[in-house]
Amino acid sequence: MTGVFVHPQALVETRRIGPGTRVWAFAHVMKGASIGRDCNVGDHAFIEAGARVGHGVTIKNGVTIWEGVTIEDQAFLGPCVVFTNDLRPRSPRARSAKTRYASKDWLVKTRVGQGASLGANATVVCGVRIGRFAMVGAGTVVTEDVPAHALWLGVPGRLAGYVCECGESLTFTADKARCASCRVRYVMRRGTVTRVV
Repeated sequence: MTGVFVHPQALVETRRIGPGTRVWAFAHVMKGASIGRDCNVGDHAFIEAGARVGHGVTIKNGVTIWEGVTIEDQAFLGPCVVFTNDLRPRSPRARSAKTRYASKDWLVKTRVGQGASLGANATVVCGVRIGRFAMVGAGTVVTEDVPAHALWLGVPGRLAGYVCECGESLTFTADKARCASCRVRYVMRRGTVTRVV
């Protein structure tokens, strides 16, 4: 793991961490997890075996990323963001659940798109996709797919607007928008927002 900083009080069991990544105190990264280059993993974060984290991702303190969760490049996970990976969890130690957990059929995958941001204490119910550059507000509970560039707020989360790649709000007129901050232009077609190149 050349070029990786691991705090002496972090527990890192994987060798699959890219250069420039920093893992801070009391974080736990299990064997079988993978983290790309130039990431920041905050204190008390937990990344389970089978989780995949892309390049340039920010993982703030207290985030939990379970097996079956994929975080794409340049995503931001605010403090205490929680993912799930089982829609009907039971203790695998319970007699009634032993058969269910004999295989990985219970595992439900989740994906966070490139550049998406999840605010502090957001909870993501497994099986959803959070689109590229979407912004999920603090405390939001995500129970369904979030479109690209969507501003998603509430419990349960719902569409509250759209955001630019830079994070500023977008206002669409006749299916077109231009960011007031960075001047990038967007078009909306059938409810899908795309950047105009």
